[in-house]
Amino acid sequence: MPANALDRAGGVVARAVELITVAMFAVVFVAFLIKIVMRYTAGDAAAWADELTIVLFIWIIFLANGFIVPERRQIAFDLIHRNVSPRSQRIIEIVRNVIIGGLFAWSLPAVIDYTLFLWRERTPVMRWRLDIIYACFAFFMVAILLRSAVEIFRLLKSPAPGSDNS
Repeated sequence: MPANALDRAGGVVARAVELITVAMFAVVFVAFLIKIVMRYTAGDAAAWADELTIVLFIWIIFLANGFIVPERRQIAFDLIHRNVSPRSQRIIEIVRNVIIGGLFAWSLPAVIDYTLFLWRERTPVMRWRLDIIYACFAFFMVAILLRSAVEIFRLLKSPAPGSDNS
């Protein structure tokens, strides 16, 4: 698949996830308002709103970090990277992506296995299955694994050192 096709596909997925997370934030806001109204008008703590908010925040964080937030916006320790030649930067980026992708690929089966095991457990208030609640972590891991693979592909295919995103 050509790089521009990968970029387009990634853009479509990122946009879809962005719309989903925006909708989730809207639901969090509405749940928060309902909780306030219930607390001060009915004297009810609306525990379901707390649980819903927590679950949505878990999904928002993992989906956004896996599919929306670009690599350059992540926290990085780049003292060495920024002070070496473009060729060395490229090698560092390839090695970093191989390590991250490798670790995620190695741990993905265990994460999926444990996530599937969680079907037995449920949330305390709304009784939602925990395998569904934490499935977003497996999606996050797959996204990072794919991003690492795509970045390695780009770094190996780009014609000149230093022409890639640093």
